[in-house]
Amino acid sequence: MVVRDWLGAGLPGAGVGCAAARGALDRLARGRADMQPFASESLTEDYELGLGIAAQGGVCRFVRVRGDDGRLVATRALFPNRIDHVVRQKSRWVLGIALQGWDRIGWSGGVLEGWMRARDRRGPLAALVLLTGYVLVVLTMLGGLAILAGVGEPVPISPLLTFLLVANLAAFGWRAAMRFAFAAREYGPGEAVRAVLRLPLANVVAIIAGRRAVFAYARTLGGRAAAWDKTEHHVHPLRLSLTSGARAQ
Repeated sequence: MVVRDWLGAGLPGAGVGCAAARGALDRLARGRADMQPFASESLTEDYELGLGIAAQGGVCRFVRVRGDDGRLVATRALFPNRIDHVVRQKSRWVLGIALQGWDRIGWSGGVLEGWMRARDRRGPLAALVLLTGYVLVVLTMLGGLAILAGVGEPVPISPLLTFLLVANLAAFGWRAAMRFAFAAREYGPGEAVRAVLRLPLANVVAIIAGRRAVFAYARTLGGRAAAWDKTEHHVHPLRLSLTSGARAQ
């Protein structure tokens, strides 16, 4: 969102913590046959809302401010903590943004907007790449065990493959460091460590959700309506403990 804002690209709505001017909503409504600003048939109507406002010349901004108490102004809720709920939520995002979005809003807006929409719609491809990567990790481990057992031989690694492995490791280290830093600033080092440790789990969820979204999209091509899976939000455990502690005092 920060990069999109800096580049001047359209900002998709993120569901919570968003505000839209009445005039922008009126312009969207006038451009639709049902005279409604929101696309009720879309699984990610908030995402389309932001891009729709930008497409009509509206100005979209990502605002990051803190209140008088020093806390970020944001909607504070815990992402679902059950694997089935998480998969349903991620599946809806992938289906609505990557697959429905391709059909509904296309690739208009120029090179910059097209690049951003390609990033938004990488979910199914990312799931396939992640699955392939984890399969290769398992095969590499099995190959290593075979070498240790004396029933296999090491495979020579080319300079190009060495470079790619080092570059990917560096990129992963940078991502993990940023994830740790930002989580630590808001929730402390303990939560930051857990945020990094959850990366493999997040990848597994992405793989399952990507598959589920693709199959759900295939069913819509056959005439079935896509199911809208509601997200169950809860207060973050850390915030809950802080609130309970304040009440006890």
